[in-house]
Amino acid sequence: MSTLPAEEMQSAAKFYREHGYAIIKGFVSGDDLMDMQREAASVYAEGLTHHMTYYNSNLAFDILPEKHFGKRYVQHAYWFSWVNDWFAQHRRSERMRALLEPIIGCDVKQLVEQLHWKPPGASKTGYRFHQDYRFRPNPEQYQDIVGNSVNVGIAIDPCRKENGCLRVFPDSHKLGYLGLADDGDGTIMNGLSTDEELIRKGLDPNDMLYVELEPGDAVIWSLLTVHGSMPNMSDRDRAFAISSYVRASASPNRGEWTFRDGQSIPLGAVPQPCKDGLNRPLGGVYEDSEWYLNDKA
Repeated sequence: MSTLPAEEMQSAAKFYREHGYAIIKGFVSGDDLMDMQREAASVYAEGLTHHMTYYNSNLAFDILPEKHFGKRYVQHAYWFSWVNDWFAQHRRSERMRALLEPIIGCDVKQLVEQLHWKPPGASKTGYRFHQDYRFRPNPEQYQDIVGNSVNVGIAIDPCRKENGCLRVFPDSHKLGYLGLADDGDGTIMNGLSTDEELIRKGLDPNDMLYVELEPGDAVIWSLLTVHGSMPNMSDRDRAFAISSYVRASASPNRGEWTFRDGQSIPLGAVPQPCKDGLNRPLGGVYEDSEWYLNDKA
């Protein structure tokens, strides 16, 4: 797997610390990009074998079933490295080490591994503006948010305004935790943020940036960076891979080791606690909350 020059990674880290996000063009390219796209399609096909949302410890697939949508869709996959060798190598590749080390050092754990799909015309694929800090247990451990953690998103397909690309508020990581999307049932899906909500939290809607990416481009953002996305209202797919990494000393009891003293660490024999809501028993269970029937979109 090829890597970009160290100077480019250092520049991205510096921009990230200052503005709460950064874009790395061509992070995955050439044959590696074609492999990533092929393997993402393989993960999607694996998800389609399940008739509703499926959990097997950290491995999970969120399914939109055909009984409500006319066709079965996979909306999210979690910790698919347990069933996909390419992504199992990618998560601890030299490319990832070169990106992460200038930000969070050489001892790194991974808390999140996700693939997000937005099929064409799907109205249930928007995300309200939020900060990922809300998902972390024991947030007091993250005294230096930008120096201890980072989210990494990689475009599988072209990401455009019309197909629901990521939207961020640059510099919003400096505002602290704002509590966006914490009202009501606290969901970040099945509804979109209003300008009035943003203004109440001290954000100017005109400052929002659409993060448009080509396949293989990466974007990094902070747990405190305000971000969200619109539904995919185009006629094109949008697949997006998301990982979240943390300095190991900031997460002693959670996460899968990725790098220890700069050396890559494969997944162990038993999944480790990572994200709340996963960590079901090994063996597999089906669930369907039918959250998508609560029509807010």
